[in-house]
Amino acid sequence: MRLRQLFVIGLALSLLGIGVPAWSEDDPRSCNDLLSGDTPAYVVCRWMATPEEAADIARFWLANDGQNMKDTNPMDPVVVNCQEEGNECATDSEGDGEMHDVGDPDVEGAEDGGKPECQAGEQCYTDPSEITQAEKTAAAKTQAGGAVKAAADSGMRVWVDTELADDWKSGKLDEAVRKVAALAVQPGVVGIRFTSQIGFNQNFQTADEMDKFVAEASAALRKSAPGKKLAAHTVVPAFGCGANEECKTELAKKYPLLDADRIGAWLSKGLLDQLALDSGHLASEYATWKIDAATAQRNQWIQVRARAWDAYGQVAAEDAGFAAPGSPQLTAEQATKSITERVASPLQDDAAETVTLWTRWQNDQGQVNRVYGEKWAANATWDQLKKLTSVRPRLATLYDPAKPEVDEATDLKNLSEVFGQVYVHAA
Repeated sequence: MRLRQLFVIGLALSLLGIGVPAWSEDDPRSCNDLLSGDTPAYVVCRWMATPEEAADIARFWLANDGQNMKDTNPMDPVVVNCQEEGNECATDSEGDGEMHDVGDPDVEGAEDGGKPECQAGEQCYTDPSEITQAEKTAAAKTQAGGAVKAAADSGMRVWVDTELADDWKSGKLDEAVRKVAALAVQPGVVGIRFTSQIGFNQNFQTADEMDKFVAEASAALRKSAPGKKLAAHTVVPAFGCGANEECKTELAKKYPLLDADRIGAWLSKGLLDQLALDSGHLASEYATWKIDAATAQRNQWIQVRARAWDAYGQVAAEDAGFAAPGSPQLTAEQATKSITERVASPLQDDAAETVTLWTRWQNDQGQVNRVYGEKWAANATWDQLKKLTSVRPRLATLYDPAKPEVDEATDLKNLSEVFGQVYVHAA
């Protein structure tokens, strides 16, 4: 493996160009011919090692089954002889002044294992969070706290899922943030999703109001739960239009708050670490312009790539339509086709890095929609999803501990067979 790495690195280095003036057009070290035709004149390319030289270097190290590599030794260490005339060495340093190998016992008086000596009950580290231990303990004992622990124990990456828009509008953001942060600092939690369907669900009247909420909620969460990733969920309907200008104009009028530049700025300014885009509108929103769901989805991810949103944060695809009333009645073949369209395609389009599937949700009439069978009864859809082991870390779902299918332990254990991440709802 080391030899292979050396070979690859050697060849890669041979392609590097250094921007220095070219002495002549026929300079043997010039690689200007590899630059594109629209390259500015002041940009030039020179080989650090020509391809032929790079090949010779590789042959030298790889010859005779890599014997030259095996014969090499570390460079001699720099050693100062304190007894040599003219050398001055400090005499007040810690340690015994002798060289020791890794794994040797500590010298007399050293701290065991490098661990600080603390008094009983004393905190021996600086906790960056302002949340008190009492708040953390109380959060761990809540229903959501139990679900967070069960999810973490199942091996899933855990997010706290909540909605802070109403708290912000009522002037109670700080109180709500402390409550969420106390849950988010539990072991196993990596982030907080603090709003969903923002700009789509009529929570805000103006775009400026929406921007102010995102900025203030993000700042408060960064302070109370430092180190935790922050996420939001929304939709940009105009993305599905592709090049259809009439479609984009009409959807901009219909959804005035869902401006792509404004939403993208949340990522570029560092207010969000993850942005989830919903796919619920893809099936019907574009019928007027004869754009089907597959085309709308393709258009959406082309737009995301073109805007380089993934350079600022993680972009996720979110799909609630995968679940069906009661449970899916698909055959294995039908389930595979649906998985290809709803799960594989967003990932293959190389814009969505994760896919979040709603596996259980309840509509306004109380009807339960599921991806799996009732009480975890087997079905073809769930069986096919369990085969996606290679992309398990990229698959996420939502879980509401207040509305379990069976109980927390059973539900989260089953979910962990398909999903590598879970958003645990916290009221």
